[in-house]
Amino acid sequence: MRRPLRFRSLAVVGLLLVAVTATACGSDGTDATSDDETTTTAEGTGSGTAGDGAFPVTIDHAFGSVTIDEAPKRVVSVGYTEQDVLLALDVTPVGVTDWYGDQPHATWPWAQDELGDAKPEVLSIADGFQYEKIAALKPDLIVGTNAGMEEDSYEKLSAIAPTLAQKDGAEGYFSEWDDQTLMIGRAVGKAAEAEDLVDGVKADFAAAAKAHPEWAGKQVVFLQNAFYEGNAIAYQDGLSTDFLTDLGFEVPKVLDDYVTEDGGQAYIPIEKLSVLDDADLLIWGTEAPSDRGELEKEPLYRALEPVQDGHLVFTDGETAGAIYFTSVLSLPYVLDQLVPALEQALGDGGPATIGGK
Repeated sequence: MRRPLRFRSLAVVGLLLVAVTATACGSDGTDATSDDETTTTAEGTGSGTAGDGAFPVTIDHAFGSVTIDEAPKRVVSVGYTEQDVLLALDVTPVGVTDWYGDQPHATWPWAQDELGDAKPEVLSIADGFQYEKIAALKPDLIVGTNAGMEEDSYEKLSAIAPTLAQKDGAEGYFSEWDDQTLMIGRAVGKAAEAEDLVDGVKADFAAAAKAHPEWAGKQVVFLQNAFYEGNAIAYQDGLSTDFLTDLGFEVPKVLDDYVTEDGGQAYIPIEKLSVLDDADLLIWGTEAPSDRGELEKEPLYRALEPVQDGHLVFTDGETAGAIYFTSVLSLPYVLDQLVPALEQALGDGGPATIGGK
């Protein structure tokens, strides 16, 4: 069964930006609000207030810089995961962008409490930015740090409203989660809150690593669900594997031999599956009960040493999604779900299944 690819492979293969004439549109003309004030709209509840002295603020990014003169009240998120950062900062966007998963209002369970009863407009970038829909939302800030923005699309979006693109020198998709959080925090006037959130997540991972010194140096591989067109798809060191290395684990260097030319994931042909014997533990990003069954149909999978030893973790769809999101809200969810599973799989408990599949 064909599975959607995540991260850079999804970005490179799945998106083709198309030229759409942008309708230039400014903000809704309302004044900046005080710290506790919010603006309720048909599309959602926008809040983006800040303390004295936060504005104006100028932020450098891949295409120059953006200056935001006052606290934004109508924020549109045009990338895959930025809604998590905004919600964590108590800024509810009037528009969000769907990645995958068919979640209500493109908001996954780990962010639902922060969303509350708001109902932001759901956008898509599957066929390029929806410029007219974005303009119709009358944003006073467009956030696209994880939107694969290019010079042309940035110019069209910035004609609608001040636009925050990815960090200069960073990947257009899935650059460092902490950098994105800090940039967005400055843009909405909540730089200190953003720093606190980032520090808190890092402290939680450090505490988990300290509580499990036996994990230090263990070789662990995270893989997508089941097989894809005759390959196992693994994440090599440095490609969104911080959730493992921050816990003290290491990612086997052998995966580097199978990385795609575009720098995406490592594609390991099933006939070469034995390279996974370098791992002490395999984490499979399974998303449905059938995924594990598909793996177990393959004799070369069953012959792997980690499989024989029971050193396996199988996720559920939500935990896999949280790993893929790698956001300030999803990472604490990953930690809560993953730590008990790791304790079981690396102890005497055998394979661990998150979510009870």
